[in-house]
Amino acid sequence: MVKFLLFCILFVMCWPLALMALVLYPIVWLFLLPFRLVGIAVGGALALVAAIIFLPARVLRAI
Repeated sequence: MVKFLLFCILFVMCWPLALMALVLYPIVWLFLLPFRLVGIAVGGALALVAAIIFLPARVLRAI
């Protein structure tokens, strides 16, 4: 909702810029999508490494 209100304010103040933002937003989103996927993969790999490192402590705590 906030993004829509900001877009409306931008549209009232400078409509060519608002229309350009409306057209370019999907292109920028598609460009940034691979970086998001890499971030998810790196986060998962780091979580796996952390789980492996902390596994002995969790096993000892359970005993």
